[in-house]
Amino acid sequence: MKVMLVQPNSASIVKTVLGTTGVPLGLAYLGSVLRKEHEVRIIDGLTLNYGAAELKRELKKYEPDVVGITATTPTIYDAYEVAGLAKEFNPGIKTVIGGPHVTFTAKETLEECPALDVVVRNEGELTAKELLGAFEKGMPVKNISGISFRDGGEVKETEDRPFINNLDEIPFPAYDLLPMSEYRLGNHRYGMMMTSRGCPFNCIFCASSTLCGKKWRARSAENVIEELRMLNTEFGVTEIEFMDDTFTLSKRRAEKICDLLIKEGNGGGMDISWSGSAHANTIDRALAAKLKKAGCHDIYIGAESGSQKVLDFIGKDTSLEKVSKAVGTVKNAGLNVLTSFIIGVPGETVRMIKDTIKFAEKLNPTYAQFTICTPYPGTRLFALAKEKGLLITRDWRRYTTVEPIMNIPGISTEQLRKLFNRAYISFYLRPRYVLSGLLNRRFFLLKKAVSGALDYYRASKV
Repeated sequence: MKVMLVQPNSASIVKTVLGTTGVPLGLAYLGSVLRKEHEVRIIDGLTLNYGAAELKRELKKYEPDVVGITATTPTIYDAYEVAGLAKEFNPGIKTVIGGPHVTFTAKETLEECPALDVVVRNEGELTAKELLGAFEKGMPVKNISGISFRDGGEVKETEDRPFINNLDEIPFPAYDLLPMSEYRLGNHRYGMMMTSRGCPFNCIFCASSTLCGKKWRARSAENVIEELRMLNTEFGVTEIEFMDDTFTLSKRRAEKICDLLIKEGNGGGMDISWSGSAHANTIDRALAAKLKKAGCHDIYIGAESGSQKVLDFIGKDTSLEKVSKAVGTVKNAGLNVLTSFIIGVPGETVRMIKDTIKFAEKLNPTYAQFTICTPYPGTRLFALAKEKGLLITRDWRRYTTVEPIMNIPGISTEQLRKLFNRAYISFYLRPRYVLSGLLNRRFFLLKKAVSGALDYYRASKV
């Protein structure tokens, strides 16, 4: 069968702020699995800036039998448009959608968009393979695990599919089907990799442990290096972001990946610099030093709040002291550190938010990211917001983390917006930070990021 996999074009904070987009890894993994038995094309509409006219042109040119679409919560309506264009071109095309949002809103998704035929929930590789086999043979789909589909006028759901245990068995993403030359950070070709799935933590605002399971499943260090080598030699990628929820969850595996990277850099011919994430509880001095030696330059740590009460409420499973120690450890190893903070958590007060802003300044990371607490479907936070009647809107376009979505008792939405602005201004316009940025030649990136963030915020208000 001829399969077209589409990432819709949409408003993107990352694209607006940094002027770049990320690799649609989910579609690339699907492409690598499906291409063994079918003809596959991937359209990264976000990167290529494709609108309806361009998609119509591609549909006419390729004439697919199946159109598969991925979407996050704020991009779901753009995905609906793609499905509509596919059915408009050929009502016989099978339209399938996957991703985190539809995994948790499958019934609602099919009811909202008549142009969609099937929702693939959770991990999609094996499910999509079976689904296309059924389409090709004209077989019913009712016995395929992990899907929601239409049966007459009724939406039905099959049982969840077990998660893939051995991730080394999944072929590398089909990078050759993507516009790899378009993914750039400055002068560097940029790539993204996922080296593990699942998360044992249970943060109230995150659906990862539900989407990919609480059991952490990791690729072998050798498998990770092999993909890195391919990206470097075949596509000229020199900058990598590891997208794992917690790259350092297993210190032993992280160190082994670093050892292999160090070996590759000392005569192995691979030139890669990279960034990844660490939970505050999973980083120490020895590991930080090895990360640095292996070419890592940035570590992302979720600090989230300057209030221990808030940390406990959101299920972060750490303390302010551990966060401070982790940030200091990363900085002392000569690594940049990006810390994230969330404001507007249910039960939070204005004083607690101000404490978070002060905590960010005290930590003095290389970069700080502030977001407004957003209840995405599939999270415990979304269930709580529904139960307590906190949701302001279910217009998914507004679920961008820069706009208040919940009513927080004691804090008006206007107050929250002002506190959000204040957080960025207070952190980035401190004389100490500006001087540090000038001395370390970060000023250009800083100016670009702050101005871009403000532009995006103004546009979202309009």
